[in-house]
Amino acid sequence: MPPFSPSDPLIPRPVSDRDLVNRLWAGDTTALATLYDRYSPMVYTLALKMLANPAEAEDLTQEVFVNFWQRQQYNPDRGSIGSFLATYTRSRAIDRLRVSSGRATILQRFQRISEASSRSPSPVDHASLQEQRQHLRAALDQIPAAEREVLEIAYFQGLSQAEISAQLGIPLGTVKSRCRQGLLRLRDLLQHQRD
Repeated sequence: MPPFSPSDPLIPRPVSDRDLVNRLWAGDTTALATLYDRYSPMVYTLALKMLANPAEAEDLTQEVFVNFWQRQQYNPDRGSIGSFLATYTRSRAIDRLRVSSGRATILQRFQRISEASSRSPSPVDHASLQEQRQHLRAALDQIPAAEREVLEIAYFQGLSQAEISAQLGIPLGTVKSRCRQGLLRLRDLLQHQRD
């Protein structure tokens, strides 16, 4: 019996990827099964490598082939189907990583907010803070009005010394000197209240 040669008409030749794609686009869904058998191991391996989660990789593999079939974006003239599927898988895996990263960021922010709100001041802290405010107000009332004015504008309105100078129409050096004198007086007054 003579050996079979590759061109022997009795041996079925493998169907090319291009033929399978043409059959699939024509509505033959069995072509998708053949393409899946050929390329799903490569797609799954790439997805698993990127996502590091077998269930996610399996889900992405299914998604890649369903989208390949339904969207029909592959053009055989532009490259191999293997390259197309690898590129598409990589892109979809990155999208999934971005979404999960976004979720993680949102969760971290939520946890920080929850922790901050759980550390609300106790009644003792609240009373102490209220007492400090009263001491500060009393000390402010004891310093000269010109010094108090620049300090209130700086700390309660958040203006810079240059902005205070412009707002009050006085030289910047005067604003600096009033701020310094006012802070020194406040320190002495508050220190005296503590003693």
